[in-house]
Order: sequence, then structure tokens, then C-alpha cells
Amino acid sequence: MMKLDPYINVDPGTMSPFQHGEVYVTDDGAETDLDLGHYERFVNVRLSGKNSITTGKIYESVIAKERRGDYLGATVQVIPHITDEIKRCIDAATQGFDLGLVEIGGTVGDIESLPFLEAIRQIRTDRGAEKAMFIHLTLVPWIAAAGELKTKPTQHSVKELRSIGIQPDVLLCRSEQPLPDSERRKIASFTNVSEKAVISVVDMDNIHKIPLWLDAQGLDDLVVERLRLADRVTERADLTEWLDVVDAAENPVDEVTIGVVGKYVDHKDAYKSVAEALRHGGLRQRTRVNLEWIESQDIERDGAESVLGGLDGILVPGGFGDRGFEGKVLASKYAREQGIPYFGICYGMQAAVVDFARHVAGLEGANSTENDRQSPHPVIGLITEWRTTSGEIERRSEDSDMGGTMRLGLQEQRIKPGTRAHALYGQDVVAERHRHRYEFNNRYRTQLEDAGLVVSAKSLDDLLVEMVELPDHPWFIACQAHPEFQSTPRSGHPLFIGFVRAARERGAGEGQAGGKLKEATA
Repeated sequence: MMKLDPYINVDPGTMSPFQHGEVYVTDDGAETDLDLGHYERFVNVRLSGKNSITTGKIYESVIAKERRGDYLGATVQVIPHITDEIKRCIDAATQGFDLGLVEIGGTVGDIESLPFLEAIRQIRTDRGAEKAMFIHLTLVPWIAAAGELKTKPTQHSVKELRSIGIQPDVLLCRSEQPLPDSERRKIASFTNVSEKAVISVVDMDNIHKIPLWLDAQGLDDLVVERLRLADRVTERADLTEWLDVVDAAENPVDEVTIGVVGKYVDHKDAYKSVAEALRHGGLRQRTRVNLEWIESQDIERDGAESVLGGLDGILVPGGFGDRGFEGKVLASKYAREQGIPYFGICYGMQAAVVDFARHVAGLEGANSTENDRQSPHPVIGLITEWRTTSGEIERRSEDSDMGGTMRLGLQEQRIKPGTRAHALYGQDVVAERHRHRYEFNNRYRTQLEDAGLVVSAKSLDDLLVEMVELPDHPWFIACQAHPEFQSTPRSGHPLFIGFVRAARERGAGEGQAGGKLKEATA
């Protein structure tokens, strides 16, 4: 699966979460569009930087070739040079696979997406109609005042596509309500698309129902037929695992309320993978996870008790910059003192370390150098070099470009036996994806451990602290990596499963959310 994005940014790594949502990270350290997270979660396939292409990447590559003289002095133009580079990237990402599913972002008619549409038109021409098919996602809005669906946007969008030489083979018609047969026939007649290939993509209360809905309308059969794959298909798609996921979501026996303390909560997509991973953790134990989005600055203003009281668990996700950081530190302190399950991820781990240093180890003024370079106790700091999984040394400084100064991608860590982390993973060595600039300052490792903080995971070279936990707390774990990027609805992730389980136990013990549904079901 592949995503082509028309924006000029080289990657989403430096884009604001308020504009673009989360930055998803692949095993190889690529910072990609959040849609790749959906792809990995749904398809259980590991993707890489090759699977996420932007206009910025395309032009960066073409300009580099022109500067090297690769084009032998030719005039460099959108056609053929830009379109050829787009086709080359598609070939590179899909090589070795039977079928590639390539999504082009944006809207038909946008000037910025035209080179991508021209490139796929050429692919169909180059390879033949049986080697490429066009599936067009359109909007069929429901006009509440008129009480009807409007097909004009779909008709117009297809008209725009046909004007540049692309005839869709299938239309996926997004709407709030199922598409009536009369509207389906109307769309088919106006767009030159077979009626059976006009697929209703209705809004679902559970995203995991969508594969079942599409299968029921025969979308997979259309693909097999159009690409002449029948001789390679031995049986119908086995959707048993999806049925199990949907059943777990539809028939929970328990529920919990988790507070997510972040900086970008006004844009829920900024924490998309975290939200999904929490729900996956609940699916594994038939527990509905209700999310309460909490702006960390509200804690600074109103106090932890008034904002965080009544929660079954507190999760503090990643982030950058000093805005709201003190609220995250207060969230850690409140969870630690009140015995509420706490899960800190990336910046959430750094907040937990600062909290512990200040309020348990007695290191007044402890902070991250990201927020206070003059801190008397910089328990979190910017490391200048580290060794990658491949054995190479990478270096960075305060002056390095923001887009190239982070520890990124899948890296192994050794889990300390006897810790809660080891019990959850059940392994001595695990690999998690990273995306951060600042690290635990090793100069304070012994001092904080002596005060009771347990370092439960370290990098294989023993230089970087990867996880910390509190042994005398019901459930307090914080990790430097982003485990949410490897969670799927079919298998979940050990840390999220453990966190939701701890929240259930607290809810049941406190007589709050946990146990309510189980009692009602019984």
C-alpha cells in the first residue's frame, strides 16, 4: 500500500499536528502521513519510507538529478521528468508484490495533484488496461433540509477525471446513509461506470466494519475480475479475524475511561495511533475504552484533582516544546500519588522523570533542557550522538535541522528481568519505533534509581534509557519509544493491553467504570 500526497513538504515531520494530524513513523525511520498507520493496522504489512511520497520528495529528487547532470542538459519539465519520477517511486515501492494499492491524496481538480493523476494515466497506458484499475472515492452529501442525497459532486468529480483521460472503473461513494438503488443507477448512467461498480461507502459507527461492508457489496470480486486474477484466487476472503474484532467491539463486557493529557487535543488526529492502540488494548479483553481528551494547560490552570479526578487511567503521549509541559508533569505526579495507572509515551516519559526527580528525589528545578537550558538538574537532555540499528553513528546538535535531528525508527532494547515491562512483553529483547530528540540524562541514572525509580529497559549498548517504572505503584510505566505505532486491532500491543487491564482493575476496585458492563450483561 502506498500514499501519494500532493503537498510540497518533503515529509510531514515538521508539519504542525494541528494542520496535519500525527506524524506516523515506519521501521526504517521515515516520517509519513498518518494514513500509513491505517494501512499497517488494517493489512498487517510493514511499510517503509518508499510507501509515502510527497510532491516535495519528487521535486527534491528531480532537482538533485538535474544538478548532477543526469538529464544531460535537457529542459526539465513536469512531463516527462516529474511524472517519470512519480512512476519510478511507485515501481520502487511495489516491486516484488502481486498487487499495489496506491492512494493519491487531495481532490480532483486541485492543481497540485495533476502531475500524480497524469502519472497514473500513463501507467495504465504503458502497462495495459488489465494491469491497472482506477478506483475513485467521491462524496455523496446528505442534504438534511431536503431529505435527500445529492449525486452532483460525484458526477462533477468524474467529469473532471475523464477530462484528463482517466475513466474510473469503480466508484466508492462516501455518504452518511446507504446509497439507494435509484441513486446508484443514476450515478452509473452519468459516469459511464457499471452499476455494480458503484459502491456505497456509508459512515460506520465502527471503522472495523468497513472491510465487511465492502466485501458484502462485492468490491473484492470487482478487483479480481478487472485485473484478471481469478486463476490465482482459490477461495473467498477469510474475514474471520475481522468478525472477531467487530464482535469484541460490539459486545464489550467492561468499560474504562482513560484521560489522554496532550497539547494538541483540539485535533484528535494528532494522537490517532495512540487512540487506536488504546481501543485495541480494550478489544483484546472485550473492554470499551472511553477517551477523555485533556489539554495539559488546563491542569496547570485548574489543578490536577479537578481535571483528572474520576479517571481509570492517565496516558501522557508525545509532544515537543515547553507549552503545557508542566501540566504533563502534574499529571504524572497526580497519577503517582493517587495510585492511578499511568502510561507515559516519549514526552510522557520525560515528564514522569522530571516529576520523580523533583518530587521524590528532591532535585529542585529538575527539567528537560528542551524547556530550560539553565536547569540546575537537566535530567532530560539532548544527546549528541548515538548508534543506529545498522551500527552507524548519527550525530546532532542544537543547530541541526529539525527534520533530521531525531532518533527515528525501529530500535532494539533489552528488558530487565523481574520488571513489569518484562512480564508484559515476555521477552528479553524487543524492538520499538522512536521519534524524539531528547533523552534521559545518564548522569542522573544512579541517583534516581537510588530514590526508587526502576530503569526497566535500555538500549542494547546500555547507553540510552528506554523505559522506567515504579515498583510500588499499581501500574506506572513510561517509555521513550512509541509503541502505539505497532498496535493492530487483531493483536493489540502488550503495553496497551496491560495498561487497559490495570485501568479495569482500578475501576472495579473503585466502583467506577470498570465492571459496569460485566454486571449489566450478567
